[in-house]
Amino acid sequence: MRGWLMARLRGALAAAATLTGKRFGLLVASSVVATSAIVAAAATNQPEASPLASVLGHSLAADRTPVEAVEPTLEPEPEEGPAEAVEHESTPAPEPTVTSTPEPEPVFVPEATAPEPEPEPAPEEEPSEETEAPAPPPKPEAGRVKHVFVVSLVSSGYQAAFGKASTMPYLSGTLRPQGTLLANYEVLDKATTPNGIAAISGQPPNKKTKEGCPVFEAFPSTSTTTKAGIVTGDGCAYQVEVQNLATQFEAVPFTWHAYMEGMVSPTTGKPENCVYPATEAEVPVTGGYSAQLNPFANFHSLLDLGACSTNDEPITALKGDLKSEKKTANYSFISPDLCSAGVTGQCPEGAPTGPAAADLWLEETVPLIVESPAFKKDGLLIITFNGVNPPTPAVEGEPAAPAPTKPLKTGALLISQFTAPGGTDNAPYNPYSILRSTEELFGLNLLAKAADPKTKTFAQPLLGEEDGGD
Repeated sequence: MRGWLMARLRGALAAAATLTGKRFGLLVASSVVATSAIVAAAATNQPEASPLASVLGHSLAADRTPVEAVEPTLEPEPEEGPAEAVEHESTPAPEPTVTSTPEPEPVFVPEATAPEPEPEPAPEEEPSEETEAPAPPPKPEAGRVKHVFVVSLVSSGYQAAFGKASTMPYLSGTLRPQGTLLANYEVLDKATTPNGIAAISGQPPNKKTKEGCPVFEAFPSTSTTTKAGIVTGDGCAYQVEVQNLATQFEAVPFTWHAYMEGMVSPTTGKPENCVYPATEAEVPVTGGYSAQLNPFANFHSLLDLGACSTNDEPITALKGDLKSEKKTANYSFISPDLCSAGVTGQCPEGAPTGPAAADLWLEETVPLIVESPAFKKDGLLIITFNGVNPPTPAVEGEPAAPAPTKPLKTGALLISQFTAPGGTDNAPYNPYSILRSTEELFGLNLLAKAADPKTKTFAQPLLGEEDGGD
């Protein structure tokens, strides 16, 4: 087989030596295609192609061009000349001519050089097997929790939510005994935009996000990304290469959905997916939807590739999706409108506002979640706060309320069959912890600040491991 291959190779090289111009170009082009096919066949470990690929590889490694390769084929012919000369000088001429016929084969340069790589095929096949042996990286797998529901509200302070004089009786009185309280959960900033972004991407607050991003300004051209994956500079619309929790889910066999209450087109007033202020400043309707509550719209990776317009929906779709486990996403981010989120001054006059409005919304929405098939099977509900209301103005004639010692402390609540009812976790958590814990529950890589060793996680007990907070 090897001699046949070498003969074919010598013939091809000899033919190439007679070609010029366009014909030579065509031969080169066809040889490139053939070479590619050989290399590809060798890469797929096809045994019939491996010897030829090996010979070709050694020929290329020796830098043999077609012109140089022709010379060895002509070497046997000059040797016949000396044989004839010997024939004239000595009488036993016929015998040398007979012996010179079989000699060209060992004299050929390709045959002489070929034995050198012969010991190499076995070692060469072993590395190829080694490179093919490693299986592709395993796909992320969820632990016991396979459906996470995140409810995002705006806080009026820890005491208003979980204190003894709580103004949210459903949250503190009904839901609190069912789950684990993250007693020292704090937001990163009072504004909702930076906390929401941090909770799904690990990106820290910047000047623009702290201002609420009334317009989704791009990051400056001088912006860079650190080794830790943190984007520098000030901006609202993160570059397409910046990852977030949704893009992580897009790349693996998990699903995500965001449900936004009151999300409508600013021009038609009709329900619309993924609404954000692209070029003009947002003018939120009092008590209505605001992109400040929708962190997914801040990422070009979701805007440009269509995931936001597909999965970022009005909240009206939530009830239908919860009816079956198959339709329920692995990760659901749920945000009420400005009034129901608990933002003060956003509700109609005379109606409950602030924490009282948020509590009424929870009382209406949470039962839909906890009674859903997906939640009952393997769900986790995270009730968190992604912003803080400004202090309530003092009422004339009444003493001003004391300022909280920790103005960014809001608390958060975990409810699941895998959490301790009525339990309390005192570790210091923040929005990065929400991201890290969710990523760990689904076996995903940690993004940006979520990977910081200082970022605490509450995933361990949910995964059936040791206590969280490590």
